[in-house]
Amino acid sequence: MKAERSERQETKGRTEFTYGSSTRSVALPEGANEDAIAATYEKGILTIAVPIAAAEASEPKHVTITSTE
Repeated sequence: MKAERSERQETKGRTEFTYGSSTRSVALPEGANEDAIAATYEKGILTIAVPIAAAEASEPKHVTITSTE
């Protein structure tokens, strides 16, 4: 997971900007069905659904996160 944040605050003749980013990797449990992973981001909460299927060897997979914001 990689996330970036920027925020701008304006007060009486002064503007402040806050920037930040983070990256996170998580090992999936054995038997995770990588083709059926779903991720959503809503109201500041990231939810990732990982269905469990029969165990198989696989390559790393990138999951697209959809946002309702």
